[in-house]
Amino acid sequence: MMKLREDTAKILRCSVLTVIMAFTAPGLFEGSKTSGGARDNAFTDKELTCVIILGDDMRGAHGLESGFCYELLEKFAQDNRCTITTLVDGKGACGWLDSLRAGRVDMLVLHPDVHTGLEDINFSHRITHCSSWATAADNVREIRQINNWISNVRASEEYLHLHDRYFRTFDPHKRAGRGEISEIISPYDDLIKKHASELGWDWRMLAAVVYQESKFSISSRSHRGASGLMQVMPHTAAYYKVSDLTNPDQNLLAGTSHLKRLQKIFSKCGMEEGELIKFTLAAYNAGEGRVRDCRNFAASRQADTNVWDEVAGLIPLMREDSILEDESVRLGKFNGEETLEYVDSVMSHYEAICRICPQT
Repeated sequence: MMKLREDTAKILRCSVLTVIMAFTAPGLFEGSKTSGGARDNAFTDKELTCVIILGDDMRGAHGLESGFCYELLEKFAQDNRCTITTLVDGKGACGWLDSLRAGRVDMLVLHPDVHTGLEDINFSHRITHCSSWATAADNVREIRQINNWISNVRASEEYLHLHDRYFRTFDPHKRAGRGEISEIISPYDDLIKKHASELGWDWRMLAAVVYQESKFSISSRSHRGASGLMQVMPHTAAYYKVSDLTNPDQNLLAGTSHLKRLQKIFSKCGMEEGELIKFTLAAYNAGEGRVRDCRNFAASRQADTNVWDEVAGLIPLMREDSILEDESVRLGKFNGEETLEYVDSVMSHYEAICRICPQT
């Protein structure tokens, strides 16, 4: 009889433990908040607009924070079965806070120092030491669910891996200078490899271009309006049917499509591969019309128009007023200093990257 009681007690304990595990382990049942499948999920099937306002990562001290948050928002959308259109603004939060209050945007990603005195805005737990998410004050249900998701995701290995990808030193010259050997050049290596392959380039060369253009920052924007990883102008993006320059994949698509078109122009001139890349880089910076002028001017001086160094050596002469009378030059005076420095810098970055990552 005693033996029967002990067996019955064991069975009951096992049954209770099984029930507890089924209701406490995250993601084991449909409706888990971690997976975003709950019936009361505040975000399921919604189309959200979020603005990342963390400044220009090119000059920031916290790593590539905007890119990190962009990818984290994509994961949030996936887990909560919604869609998010993400914008990046490196200037300031004031106007966007009004848009959040008015419901024109659904979420903001801000630095914690913006929180002070904003009682009509809900702020999430911190994502990292320098950012958190914000919703309008009346969206209490949403901010609670965001906080629950943040708590779950921050405890995951996936989050630690993502954080490691974005918060490290990416300066190739510093890394090469200390003798670092690594297969990792940027958080976007897989995308860069994909687009470099379609372009027919060593992916490390394309990585050098991206570093020159943006230092791998999606929040980078020039005073002329170029933006993203490859500093693509809106009209260039439209030409290649790209609508979202914040998206790293789309930005690389627009930039490499443009490089491919420029390369095709100069490939008809019989240049060696290394020279072809240099002229393509020059045209990416200055435009194909300017580079055509430079080659025509070099030809008028009996220089080899298929060798970048020979053409580059004559570019300073194109700053003179006398160039306006030269029939070989159609677009007028050309300072050229920026373009000369651009080509040299990209090639220097490439050499440093090859020292870090000797294998392609």
